[in-house]
This record gives sequence, C-alpha cells and structure tokens, in this order.
Amino acid sequence: MSPREKKLLIFFASAGFIVLNFLAYAQFQTKRLGFDRALTEARQQLDNAEMFRASREQVSGEMEWLASKEPEPAANQDIQTKLQQLCENEAKGLGLEIKNQRPLPTDTSSGTHYHRAKIQLTVTGTEEALYRWFDKLNVPDQLRAATQIRLSPNKDDTKIDCTATVEQWFVPLPTT
Repeated sequence: MSPREKKLLIFFASAGFIVLNFLAYAQFQTKRLGFDRALTEARQQLDNAEMFRASREQVSGEMEWLASKEPEPAANQDIQTKLQQLCENEAKGLGLEIKNQRPLPTDTSSGTHYHRAKIQLTVTGTEEALYRWFDKLNVPDQLRAATQIRLSPNKDDTKIDCTATVEQWFVPLPTT
C-alpha cells in the first residue's frame, strides 16, 4: 500500500469513527431522555401513592368511628317524628317556650348513603337554658346537630328568641 492510500484509509476510518460516535451519542441522549422521563413519572406516582396513604391514615380513624356509630336504616317520617319529639321534650324539660316548629324537606342530595331529616324550631328562653338545649341536641355519636342558629333579643331582657335548624343524619330504607 502506498503512503497515500494509507492516509486515505486512516482518514476514512477516522471519519467513520467520528460519525459512529455522533450517532452513538445521539442514541445515548434519546435513551437518557426516555429514562429521565420514566424516572420523573415514577417519582410522581410515588408522591401520589404517599399522599393517598397519608390521607387514608388520616381518614381511617374517622371511617372506623362512623362504622361503629352507623344507625340502622329507617324511614324518613319516623326519623323526622323522633327528631321533632326529642326537640320538643328537651325544650320543655329546660323551660323553653316553643313558639313555632316546622319540618323541613329531607335533604337527599348531600349523599347516596346518608339523608338528613330537618326541623326548624323557634323557641324563647333564658340564655343558659338555650345553651343546655343545644348541648343536648348536638350529639355527634347519634349523628345529630343544630346546623343553623339565629339568636335575637326578646322584649323581656332576661330571655332570648332563637330560631334553630336541627338535623339528623340517617340511613334510608333500601329502595326495592
């Protein structure tokens, strides 16, 4: 081989080596971007899984409490009547005067598992008697609460007029 042919062969070999290195580097960059994307997605999935686990741990106690306190299914009319009688009896027992009471429509839109029976009462009495009445009505273990309370002064300075909405959450009877 002549020295010229050797130089030409070295030149083509060097050029081929350089082109192969560029192609290999481009292939490496493409693979690296794919691995980086996969790593980012895996980290996001891990963060989501940790967030779900943390929220589950936070809510699991509440779910256990609710499972232990869940009432038996009942008809709306029965719950509404019992709620009205309870409110009346507690108010009379504490010396409150019931001026007005009216059942409100049952809220079935708040969830598929629980419904809410509501009653609105207007009572008059002393401040202490009203607070005791609210204390007897607000019982989370029985899924009952006074959700709206409006207090206003009475002509008699020792009494307060109160309009309260009392709600009872219950499990409705299954529909057939």
